[in-house]
Amino acid sequence: TDTDALIWKFPRYNDEIKNGAKLTVRESQVAVFMNQGIIADVYKPGMYTLTTENMPILSTLRGWKHGFESPFKVDVYFVSTRQFTNQKWGTKNPVMMRDAEFGPVRLRAFGSYAFRISDAATFIKEVSATNPDFTVALINEQLRNIAVSRGMDVVASAGLPILDLTSRHDELSDLVMQKIGPDYNAMGLT
Repeated sequence: TDTDALIWKFPRYNDEIKNGAKLTVRESQVAVFMNQGIIADVYKPGMYTLTTENMPILSTLRGWKHGFESPFKVDVYFVSTRQFTNQKWGTKNPVMMRDAEFGPVRLRAFGSYAFRISDAATFIKEVSATNPDFTVALINEQLRNIAVSRGMDVVASAGLPILDLTSRHDELSDLVMQKIGPDYNAMGLT
């Protein structure tokens, strides 16, 4: 559904844009221009009249110094920057841990998380590539796997007694967020 869209490629005839064309970028999205497979300019929310002055990277790539007359080809991707909430994660199988009081125990964990795209160019380069309709479903399992593996690493290394895990829920959550942060950042996510 549209509510699960992370990236949507704007369809245009021959992917052409003319000098002076209008671009509207709504709140909670950015527009990314890609020219010949290279990410050029990224536009934040607002309305733009496309000229060489506000297309600095594309203008450099195309060698325009004083404007362009004929239409040019460019792919325009709209990237959602809103927060995608209530994403579920959980262990598929119990994880064995050693507890000082109970000895070996089988632990299962589950919960929810939220994420958003914080760096559209990085997300396109590292994850979605040129997929014209990239949705939450296409990345959800990867994000869940990171949350589960890093989360269970944190629980195991925290050395907390099993009986204290519930009362230290917020502390563990903060530690898990610190642990998964670099993995998410590398994909352009928070």
